[in-house]
Amino acid sequence: MTSRRTFLTSTLAVTGATLLPARLLHAASNLRFSSTPFTLGIASGYPTPDSVVLWTRLAPSPLEPGGGMPAEVVAVDWEIASDDRMKSVVQHGTAYATPDWAHSVHIEPAGLEPGRDYWYRFEAGGVRSAIGRTRTAPEYGAALARLRLGLVCCQHYEQGYFTAYRHMLADELDLIVHVGDYIYEGNSAHKVRSHNVPVAFTLEDYRARHALYRTDRDLANAHAASPWLVIWDDHDVSNDYAGDVSEDDDDPELFLARRAAAYQAYYEHMPLPRWAVPSGPAMRLYAERSFGDLASIVLLDQRQYRAPEACPPLGRAGGHRVDEDKCPELDAPERTMLGGRQEAWVQGHLASSQTRWNLLAQGTLMAYNNEAPLPQHRYWTDAWNGYPAARERLTRFLAERRISNPVVLSGDIHAFVVSGLHMKAADLNSPIIAPEFVTTSVSSDALPEQYFDTARKLNSNLLTATGEHRGYMRLDITKERLQADLIALETVKKPDSTRSTLISYVVEAGKAVPVPA
Repeated sequence: MTSRRTFLTSTLAVTGATLLPARLLHAASNLRFSSTPFTLGIASGYPTPDSVVLWTRLAPSPLEPGGGMPAEVVAVDWEIASDDRMKSVVQHGTAYATPDWAHSVHIEPAGLEPGRDYWYRFEAGGVRSAIGRTRTAPEYGAALARLRLGLVCCQHYEQGYFTAYRHMLADELDLIVHVGDYIYEGNSAHKVRSHNVPVAFTLEDYRARHALYRTDRDLANAHAASPWLVIWDDHDVSNDYAGDVSEDDDDPELFLARRAAAYQAYYEHMPLPRWAVPSGPAMRLYAERSFGDLASIVLLDQRQYRAPEACPPLGRAGGHRVDEDKCPELDAPERTMLGGRQEAWVQGHLASSQTRWNLLAQGTLMAYNNEAPLPQHRYWTDAWNGYPAARERLTRFLAERRISNPVVLSGDIHAFVVSGLHMKAADLNSPIIAPEFVTTSVSSDALPEQYFDTARKLNSNLLTATGEHRGYMRLDITKERLQADLIALETVKKPDSTRSTLISYVVEAGKAVPVPA
């Protein structure tokens, strides 16, 4: 049971000054910093027509326990302006950063104008942060001619530099969407740079990991330049976890304590709205944002609520390969990827959507990928191929309810993959319901290219599948079409790599098949 003290400190962290006693307010106002506490940068996210989340975390010594902060409540002033020099401040206020939440703050100003740029900054202890740019969403249903998105995932700090974000700044994006593996809880044998700490298990471990990643200047600059939407995948907690089941099949009580630590650190370091505040090992992350009459983006949490993976090897529970004829459990209709409540929420939102395009952003490959030649059927269980009934429920719903221009945006596999999603995945003669665009990793290593060569030969629905490149995907959306540019970096082993467009695909409105541009 949650104690009264735990409840009060949690509430304090998200309600601000209303519960702070006068002595704490006095202490908060007297603190002065000798160096900047904004080493982890600033960020914004989750825009609506009249608001956007503004984020920062105070950490003058970011890689030390507690970020080098005293165990005190600290006042953080914020202001948002209509110009990039902060001359025309339209709103300002004071938040109170508490040690219980790693001195992070999440500000949600209300009453902003829809569909316009704003600039913002913070001040604490006599020190100002850099200035960030953000943008509110257009009015619901308002005409919007164009939306430009960056799609990213899988950024292992040790395996490469985050140069992709440097190039994204030149794209002048309206929004960046991250579909998982923002951090990696484990360490790599092949290092370009080092975590310098063990595998993450505790709250302090996950805080330190997030802080290290946030010190990357390219990542920090991308957060300061555009609003973000985020959804997690496995490495944000632990490799290949499914609900309360870990890869090593730990005692669920033990694993849920680890999951609670990871979820809290995730919230502390992301520009997430107040409704996403975690309660122990539970955290509401699935969400939706609409951009005028043009596009709706639905973020799907396919980790927290999923059923355990089918037919695991003895003593393990993570991703593995199964032959369908030897694993009847695989096709059980009750097995879920999203959980019943989220699945109903997704269907309800999509059924009522009035936008031209409906984008589903989530972590893992949804495309059909049989890893054996016919008549065998062999699947990797950690993606949607391990949950075929759940996938078909979704594709059938999209088809039967005639959802307008659905597009699936995915990550995880460290490869560019472009495909058409059939209503019955294994029946390539069934109608294509939606395209799927899978972005490659920002820096994480890929499987050998031979794997993807074989996958294309065995699965004609995979139009592109290659793990040779690190990078990101750029999406340009108008009423008539969606264009996806697969942006490949020359290398992530040095920080000044060049980029090129590997290939571009176009989906015409009213059609579900992506074609090369």
